Amino acid sequence: MIAKITTVYGVKGWVKVHSFTEPMSNFLNYSGAEAALQFGKGNAWKPIVLDEVRLHGKGIVAHIAGVDDREIARTYCGLDLSIDQDELPALDGDEYYWHQLQGLEVYSVFGGAEQLLGKVDHLIETGANDVLVVKPSKGSIDQRERLLPYVPETFVLSIDEAAGRMEVDWDPEF
Repeated sequence: MIAKITTVYGVKGWVKVHSFTEPMSNFLNYSGAEAALQFGKGNAWKPIVLDEVRLHGKGIVAHIAGVDDREIARTYCGLDLSIDQDELPALDGDEYYWHQLQGLEVYSVFGGAEQLLGKVDHLIETGANDVLVVKPSKGSIDQRERLLPYVPETFVLSIDEAAGRMEVDWDPEF
C-alpha cells in the first residue's frame, strides 16, 4: 500500500490522497496510464488510473480517470492505493519496506535469553522513528501487544526475511 484516498476535493471527480511514500511527492511517480496502480481493501483490488495528480498545499490531490462527479468520487474515499511490489525501487541491503517487516516473528535476545515476543502486525510512523506493533502469536511468551522502536543496531539487531525472523534487544518485561 502506497497511499489512501481520504476525501473528495472539489466537484469534478477529484480526491485527496494521503501518500505513505517518503518523501510524499514520490507518489507522483505512480500516476498516469502507464502506472499499474490499484485500489481496494484486503484482497479485493482493481486497476485505477489517476490521470492528473499534483501537490496541493501540504498534500496531494488527484483526478480519477473517467470520474467527473463528486458523489461518484466519494465512493472511492477510504480505499487504499497500491502497486505491484516489483515496481518499488530497490533498497540498499540494510533497508526494508514496511510490508517486508510485517509478519516477521520477533525474538528478544535481551539478557542472553531468546524469547518469542510475537509477530510484527504493522508499523506506526512517529516522526522520531518508526514503531513496530508486535502482537502475540503461537508460541509467544505471553498475550501482550508490544510497541518497539524500529531503531536498527540499537534495538533491532538482525532481520532474516527468508527465515521470517527479527532479533531485538528488548526487555520482554517492558
